[in-house]
Amino acid sequence: MYFQRLRLDYSQIHVSPNNMSAVMTTAIEELAVKHDMTWTLSYDNVPKRVVLLVSKDDHCLYDILIRHRSGELACDVVTIVSNHEALRPVADMFGIPFRHLPIPPKADGGKRAQELQIEALLEAERIDLIVLARYMQILTPEFCDKYWSRTINIHHSFLPAFEGARPYHRAHVRGVKIIGATAHYATTDLDAGPIIEQDVTRINHSDSVADMIRKGRDLERLVLARAVRWHIADAVIVHGNKTVVFES
Repeated sequence: MYFQRLRLDYSQIHVSPNNMSAVMTTAIEELAVKHDMTWTLSYDNVPKRVVLLVSKDDHCLYDILIRHRSGELACDVVTIVSNHEALRPVADMFGIPFRHLPIPPKADGGKRAQELQIEALLEAERIDLIVLARYMQILTPEFCDKYWSRTINIHHSFLPAFEGARPYHRAHVRGVKIIGATAHYATTDLDAGPIIEQDVTRINHSDSVADMIRKGRDLERLVLARAVRWHIADAVIVHGNKTVVFES
């Protein structure tokens, strides 16, 4: 397999803006058909429309919104969706619409009923990317099957691994020397989708559980921001369960 990302500057091509899309599509399609290529085409001047899904943790949300406000993340953050009210003040602080969509009882449809509301929002707002900025809910297979290629999740990574509740506490007892964070596409295989970015930091004997949590959150912010930046720049190609990332 050969993977390539081309950045085209057509500012000096004498074709009207209304016809440029047709010209570019035709030119690339002719070449792609000739060589049996799979291809996509996107435009820098059409920013991706992004929704942020959150629960109660705010560190990733603050980081994404600050980077967005500063211009580092060239996208449109359309809305913030949460199953709790806790982070509404953060959304208000940045002037981003906030939607509280609690998960109803199982008798009323449970998690899937809430996801259908999210899906309706995604379609109505023409969302290009879903960022799970510490959204502490497991998405259903129905949702993942439909949106995995544009849903980015962030979670901690431990060497050795500690799953389930209170992972930092158990890692501290175990005496781990490395912790990390992983950003990946959210497939039906829990935390096992194509990995976009990872990073690690060292832990030593003097680090408390609070120190480990702080270092872990720092990594989560950085790793998630990189993954989001590369995705909205169309710099990620998924092949099987791996990614090719054209870092910039």
